[in-house]
Amino acid sequence: MKFLIDTQALIWFIEGDSQLKTNMRRIIEDPDSQIVVSIASLWEIGIKISIGKLQLAKSIQELVAQLEIDHIQILSIEPAHIYELLSLDHFHKDPFDRIIIAQAVAESMAVISTDEAFKDYPVVVIG
Repeated sequence: MKFLIDTQALIWFIEGDSQLKTNMRRIIEDPDSQIVVSIASLWEIGIKISIGKLQLAKSIQELVAQLEIDHIQILSIEPAHIYELLSLDHFHKDPFDRIIIAQAVAESMAVISTDEAFKDYPVVVIG
């Protein structure tokens, strides 16, 4: 199955943070799972690092290299994702999360997230 990991879950996974639930970690580490991260998550992480709102043990370059090691694919933002975004209700206000939701809907992926607002959208949420 294909899963889109949200930004917070990605950070917890890469940092080895115990806040990542065991079931989420198992899915991400399962070699039969196809794990994808949105380029929007990397953009969000980069912005937060640059303004001092986030510090990671790894540089963004090391984080991206770790994604490859962990077989986590990076999903570009495509026009179909923007079209889907335009049709979403505004339950969630965060623009990064909204594009992640739109990508999950457009690509028929489950989302790995603890964000309760994701459950208001037509996606399967693993959290």
